[in-house]
Amino acid sequence: MSETIVGPLESIPPGEGRNFEIGGEKIAILRNRADQVFAVQANCPHKGGPLADGLVSGSMLVCPLHAWKFELTTGEALVGECGLKTFAVRLDDKGRIVLTMA
Repeated sequence: MSETIVGPLESIPPGEGRNFEIGGEKIAILRNRADQVFAVQANCPHKGGPLADGLVSGSMLVCPLHAWKFELTTGEALVGECGLKTFAVRLDDKGRIVLTMA
C-alpha cells in the first residue's frame, strides 16, 4: 500500500469534490460540510457522469447526470444498479488529505 498526500483540505470547498489522477486511477475526492473526506472512482458507472460535480450530503453522493445516489463510505448504490469503487482517505494532523492505494 502507498499513501499520497493529495493537498490541503481547503483545496476542496465544503460540499464539493475535485478529480485527481493518482497511481494511474482517476479518483473523485469529495468533502462534505462536516469536513469529512471521501474518495471514489471519478466517473459514474451508469453513464460516466463526473462524480466530483455531484451533490454531497453527509455521506451520500448524487450523480449530476441522472441522480443516481451512492453511500460514500461503502460505495453502495442507494438509487441505481451498481456501486462505486472506494478508496481509503483521511486527514492527517496537518489538515492534509491523504489517500491510500492498495
